[in-house]
Order: sequence, then structure tokens, then C-alpha cells
Amino acid sequence: MKILRLRPGKERSLLRRHPWIFESAIAKGGGDAGETVRVESGEGQFLAWAFFSPNSKIRARAWSFEEKQRIDGAFLAARVKSAIEARGLFDLHSDGVRLIHGEADGLPGLIVDRYGDTLVAQFLSAGVERWKAVLAEALLATTGLEKLYERSDASGREREGLKPVAGWLHGSGPTEITIREHDWRLTLDVATGHKTGFYLDQRDSRQRFAELSKHRRFRRVLNCFCYTGGFTVAALAGLKAAGAVDGAELISIDSSLPALERARAHLALNGFEGARTEFLDADVNATLRRFVEEGRTFDAIVLDPPKFAPTVAHAERAARAYKDLNRQAFKLLAPGGHLLTFSCSGGIGADLFHKIVASAGIDAGVDGYITERLGAAPDHPMTIEFPEGEYLKGLVVVRK
Repeated sequence: MKILRLRPGKERSLLRRHPWIFESAIAKGGGDAGETVRVESGEGQFLAWAFFSPNSKIRARAWSFEEKQRIDGAFLAARVKSAIEARGLFDLHSDGVRLIHGEADGLPGLIVDRYGDTLVAQFLSAGVERWKAVLAEALLATTGLEKLYERSDASGREREGLKPVAGWLHGSGPTEITIREHDWRLTLDVATGHKTGFYLDQRDSRQRFAELSKHRRFRRVLNCFCYTGGFTVAALAGLKAAGAVDGAELISIDSSLPALERARAHLALNGFEGARTEFLDADVNATLRRFVEEGRTFDAIVLDPPKFAPTVAHAERAARAYKDLNRQAFKLLAPGGHLLTFSCSGGIGADLFHKIVASAGIDAGVDGYITERLGAAPDHPMTIEFPEGEYLKGLVVVRK
């Protein structure tokens, strides 16, 4: 077994069971891509079994902190089974579910979502790539499903020195799937959709927006970066429950025409064809500025932009982008209006995001109450040892 020896003092995070080992922490040692190595302190104390990633700044990721643990197919199958069984702990109102969430489930770099009878997996690290066949077999055996589609085409593979891969790993069939989420239906394409096909992490926030729409009876709703219209459907579902659809106007903006076409289809799929809705294929920033110049206001605004800061190194530039978006949104928010604003950037922490939104409000001359903090649905867990799992941050701000 190859040994990875750390520099003096660099063992502290591993003693707290944090799974990442950065290049700068290593004194000597290494291995092949994905190979399991023994990680030791500068004094030779055992710390973890980890897999080596020669091309990544995160040079190794821990499989286990138990010295007697054997890293083999049985170990990985047990991890898969444990992660999937853990989803039974959560109250999930959907047949679209995140089954494995990387480090949080002890499988660094592995993402697996279930959409009905189809599994979609992303193998994003050297370790899970090396064990792909074993992990695929364990996924199919544990779930009893026969279809597994691979979407290993995210940017994270490049940082691991891996080429993008996509296609059926097991079984075949249509890649277009319809899932149930709460009381509505949504469609996705596992071959072409964002991430594994859909944003399952926003499931609970969409439901909360439906509840707010029902309670507040929003008349003017603006959904920015709407993608396939999940928040638009949620708003209409809430308004329908309140008997207030006829008096409402909804505008949804995205720069992807195919996504907007799917969003329109979602309205028909859920019985909202007659609602006053407008879908704009446009740049969100430019459209917000135009709406400000036109003197428009909205009772509810959703800001769910793409990832601006994948790492802390991108945080400063991303902060300016988030601030500009939120400043324009505040200017458009009517008194008593609700702003649901999100960041999915791992490089932007919750405290920093709060400060960005606060600064945007000050610059816009707007004050408000932060009534709720939102995050990823519980099947995208953050564990005690791995706070980086809290990548999705959201605030509900009510303008005074």
C-alpha cells in the first residue's frame, strides 16, 4: 500500500474527519489516479484511507478514517446501500430524489439522482471513476432498477484530469422523463438537462414559494433565471389554491430558448394554459435594468442565478455580480413584496451572501426583513464534518 505523508500540523482537518487533503498539505508520497493510499501524519500516525488525484488541487479524498477498514467492492457497496437507505429518513414529496450526494454520503465525487425508474450518475473524481463498474453494479442491485444513465460531463471532471463522458451505463430507453413533485408534474431530459437533468435541490424552496403565493396572493411575479419554470409552476399552483390565478401576471426570464419552451409545456402539463404568463428569452441583467427604467414593480421576485463562484478564488468577482442582480431586484420590489434570492456558489458562504444582499438593499435605498433562510432539500445533505456541502443558500426578504 502506498503512503501519503503530510507536513507537520496538516493533520488537524483529518482528525476532525474532514475528507479533503490539499496538495500543499502533502510532504511526500502519491499514487496513480484513483488509487487508494494510506494517509499518515508527519510522525507516521494513521489518519485515513484515501484515493489519490494527481491532477487536482484536492490531491486526495478520504474513503475511511478507520485503520482496519478494507477499501474494496464490499465497502463501496455498503456505502451505496447506506446512502440510499438514509433517504427514508427524509419526507420527500417527489419521485425525483438525490440518492447519493458525494462527500456527505462517504463517496467523494459521486452524485446519483433517481428520476422514476431511471438512475442518473455523475462520476466526478478519480476515485469513483476507478471504481465505476463496482459502483454501478451496487446502485442497480440496491435500487432494483435496470436503467442507469451517466452524466459525467460536469466541469469538476476536468479538474480531476478526466474527460467528459455521457450515455447509458446500463439499460436503455427514452431520456425524456416526467416526475411528480408535490402536487404538480415536471419534465426533464437526463441527456441534455442541467446537472443530471433537473434542479432537485430547489424542491422545498419551490414548495415554499407555492405556499407564499397562496397566502399572499401575489399579483405580479417575476422569475429570473427560470430555467424550465419550476418556480413559475409553483407560484401558479399556490395562486390556484387561493383562487387568485385570474388576477395574476407572471414573467419568466431565461437566456435558453429550449428551457423556456419546456417551461411553457409545464404550464400546459399542470393545467395553467389560461394564466397570464410571459416568457422572455433575454439577458436577466439587461431586462432588470429595463424594467427599472420603465418603472415596473413586482410583488414577488425569484433570483436563482447559475454558479458564479465555484471556488473561493472566484468569490470577489462573483460578489459583484450577485450584488448587482439583487440591487436591481430590490428596486423592482413593491412595498410588502417578497424577494427569494439564491446563490449556488460553493465559494460564497452563507454569511458573505447575507452581506452581499444587505449591501445591495442599502445601495438600492431599500430596507427589508429577512423572514426565512432557505437551502437545498434534505436529500442533498450537509454533514457535521463537511460544511462545504452547504453550497445552496437562499434568503426570503420582505420589503418594508
